[in-house]
Amino acid sequence: MEAHGILEITTHLVLQLSIILFLAKLAAETCERYLKQPAVIGELVVGMVLGPYALGHMIRIPGFPEGLDILFPLPHGPGNPSGVDSLIPVSTELWVIAQVAAVILLFMAGLETDVSLFFRYGGPAFVIAMGGVIFPFILGDIATVFFGFAENYTDPVALFVGAIMTATSVGITARVLSDIGKISTPEGVTILAGAVIDDVIGILVLAIVVSVARAGQLSPGEIGWLGLRAFGFWLGLTAVGMLLAKRIARFLRWFKSGGAPLVLALSICFLVSAVTEMFGLAMIIGAFVAGLVLSNTDIAEHLEKSLRSVYHAFVPVFFVVMGMLVDFSAMSHVLLFGAVISLLATVSKVLGCGIPALAVGFNRVGALRIGIGMLPRGEVALIVAGVGLASGAIPLDIFGVSIMMTFVTTLMAPIFLVPVFRGGGEGKRVRLKTAGRATEPSASD
Repeated sequence: MEAHGILEITTHLVLQLSIILFLAKLAAETCERYLKQPAVIGELVVGMVLGPYALGHMIRIPGFPEGLDILFPLPHGPGNPSGVDSLIPVSTELWVIAQVAAVILLFMAGLETDVSLFFRYGGPAFVIAMGGVIFPFILGDIATVFFGFAENYTDPVALFVGAIMTATSVGITARVLSDIGKISTPEGVTILAGAVIDDVIGILVLAIVVSVARAGQLSPGEIGWLGLRAFGFWLGLTAVGMLLAKRIARFLRWFKSGGAPLVLALSICFLVSAVTEMFGLAMIIGAFVAGLVLSNTDIAEHLEKSLRSVYHAFVPVFFVVMGMLVDFSAMSHVLLFGAVISLLATVSKVLGCGIPALAVGFNRVGALRIGIGMLPRGEVALIVAGVGLASGAIPLDIFGVSIMMTFVTTLMAPIFLVPVFRGGGEGKRVRLKTAGRATEPSASD
């Protein structure tokens, strides 16, 4: 590849970002305003259409030197700037920005986590979340081996597919519940609490799978040890953070210069993310812990408001880049597997969360609402899939299957969730035990 100057590479990157952000917001607006679908769907579609495997390698940029005159070159093709990995068809610079965006996304998710929900609806939500993790993980792992994409059940490919299927996107469900005014119902609160716990468990599963992928084929005993190690690190990091949370908040409030609390909070987030990666886990785990630690402080609301603009500027880049990774030609021979995985992802969440919901006091209507509410994978599955692709644990065709499954489950949730709530009817069968008290059905339920 012809060598280019730093200014030429920077100019090419800035032009890419300009086009990505403009089209991402245009697609997000279309999805939310006219199609009544989450913005993430539009951003993913932009990436698929604009990426190097679609139109990107055909778009020429006048005035740019040879090698940089292609908007998004194909891997191993003329002008391909990829320096990350043969599986990553974008430049190192663009990939780094996308990963920083993922860290910001998980930091924001941690900040927005209502820790009190764990105590109010922690019991029922934990049972439901466990069902929503165990069922999808096992089915995804088994299906991957059955279709011949993994040699055995501890193969990193099978483990990653299982991990991707455990995800639940709390943001998408929360938006739907808020729009229909059902976010404060017993089912709504339980769904949100369950999704938060599901994310925590899913992050731990991701930590274990990343460790397995880096270590290679391991025995069940070794995987168990890695799981304990990952859980211990996560628990220790969270515990230390919670103990220091108030001191960190006081430290952030001490600064009076413009934007200082946000900048320093991001500095802490990046530091924790880097340490987590150095420990052998994924950066996003550290980012989530950093946000979770600060979520219970009096500065959390200020940080959320300040971070919102940064979030909206960076996060669309992550989803567009995730869409760019989809190689449609590589997916052609895995369409059947993708359809089966999408079906299993749907059934495993609805039943995996719905059956435990019956056991903790919901009737069939309430259990169905909870099962569908836990259905969308959204950004969480894409983050896990991105980690798997970047680590070399899964190939591009399996990544494409992950995108397909994410699309199906994310689209189905709003379509079916609204009717099951608007159909009316009480969702609780018995009194639900919460933190030292019980909730009774109300007339508004």
